[in-house]
Amino acid sequence: MVGPGAGAGGIDPRAAETVLSGLAEVYFQNASQRRSSGSEPSPNLAARYRALVEQIPAVVFMAYLDQGIGEAYVSPQIERSLGFSQREWLQDPVRWYRHIHPDDKDRWSVEAAQMFLTGEPLRSAYRVLARDGRTIWFHCEAKMVRDHAGRPWFIHGVAFDITELKNTEEALAEERNVLSAILDTVGALVAVLDPEGRIVRFNRACEQATGYSSAEVAGKHLWDGLLAPDESARFRAILLRGAPVRDYESYLLTRDGRRRLISWSTTVLPGAQGQTRFVIATGIDIMERKRLEQAVLEISNSEQRRIGQDLHDGLGQHLTGIAFLSKALEQKIVQRSLPEPAEATRIVQLVNEGIHKTRELARGLLPVSSDPMGLVTALERWASEVEDLFHISCRFEYDDPAPVQNAAATNHLYRIAQEAVHNAIRHGRARNVRMYLRERNGRGFLSIEDDGSGIKDGDANNSGMGLSIMRYRAGMIGGTLEIGQPAGGGAVVTCAFPYRSEDV
Repeated sequence: MVGPGAGAGGIDPRAAETVLSGLAEVYFQNASQRRSSGSEPSPNLAARYRALVEQIPAVVFMAYLDQGIGEAYVSPQIERSLGFSQREWLQDPVRWYRHIHPDDKDRWSVEAAQMFLTGEPLRSAYRVLARDGRTIWFHCEAKMVRDHAGRPWFIHGVAFDITELKNTEEALAEERNVLSAILDTVGALVAVLDPEGRIVRFNRACEQATGYSSAEVAGKHLWDGLLAPDESARFRAILLRGAPVRDYESYLLTRDGRRRLISWSTTVLPGAQGQTRFVIATGIDIMERKRLEQAVLEISNSEQRRIGQDLHDGLGQHLTGIAFLSKALEQKIVQRSLPEPAEATRIVQLVNEGIHKTRELARGLLPVSSDPMGLVTALERWASEVEDLFHISCRFEYDDPAPVQNAAATNHLYRIAQEAVHNAIRHGRARNVRMYLRERNGRGFLSIEDDGSGIKDGDANNSGMGLSIMRYRAGMIGGTLEIGQPAGGGAVVTCAFPYRSEDV
């Protein structure tokens, strides 16, 4: 009989119970016949069987369906597991069924009936209620053996107590559910990767940011189609070297082709042997923050340019006029042989010094002019000033024509060079500094090399204000900043940036 409640093999639980009840009747009938015939099993065989199975840390059971209760057996572990003695358990051949957990009874009936009808072994896990009400999990392995005529002869099997394992599985499942809930509710992007960088887990924030579901990206490398092509190789190299990464910025590509700037940090989860088991990559979308920072920086730069221009065109011109008048007054005093020529000369000197200081302030606020060679001119002047101030060798070289066609980038590049040279002198105690401005394959490169003491381990990735500002300025012009140590010693700072202004 097959119905809507049918289980394994299409057997309805009620039909399964009918099959089992019929087998129980055969069991009792054969037991009665066995007692009337006076036939007994071999005591040596039974003793050897018991001696063997009672050493097994599991409940072993066996019953001859053609002989009855007298030939049923259950190992002593039944009392340790469920609190029933062997005698109690064997006196009631349906006690097992009555103590199966209510939620598992139908399934047990179907699977047991399937074993009796098909001869296939039963392998399954069930909950059983102990004498004291505890729920015990058993993994059961049972098989029915038929006689030469094909009739059910006996069943034997073993039941392992897996309660501790099940409790551990439930605890782990609960912990996984909690972790999954946390991963899916945090605002940060979280991607769990295998040692080769393939995506194992993609949290909800990742799905929302990229437009791809976790199922769509599972098994794919994070850099395949999700990162900008020009950044994929570098991100892969950084990720797979096995060391934690902090605040690495790269562009994430969305399903609709948009680019989102992400600040990535990674940590490594080691395996039992210390090898990398998983890499956890967390990312924060910093696109809006970068826009705001760029707006603030542009406002600051605009104000600097305005103040510099006002100093040059306003106060500078005003002081220049005073200087001319003072010079004319000095000449009149000299011509009239008045006794104050020295004071007049001093006034002229002071005014000229004021003009010079005003121009210096204006140049500091507006170091790069807007003409095509403005950056080159500013860096040449800076190299000369470094030599005069610090008495070291400082040279500037550049490609002809100059590679920078992006007017907005020139001020940032100048400030990067200025900071790098200061670092080489203050921290590296360099005696020779070289600045290079070149163009290669459509990209510009500004490099500052020195022969100082170099960069100590970890300094290249530290969060010092100078390095952070240089990196930030490089990012503002769509570029990257690399800090390295040449084989011959010293340090080299290189900013790679877009060649054309429309690339930024």
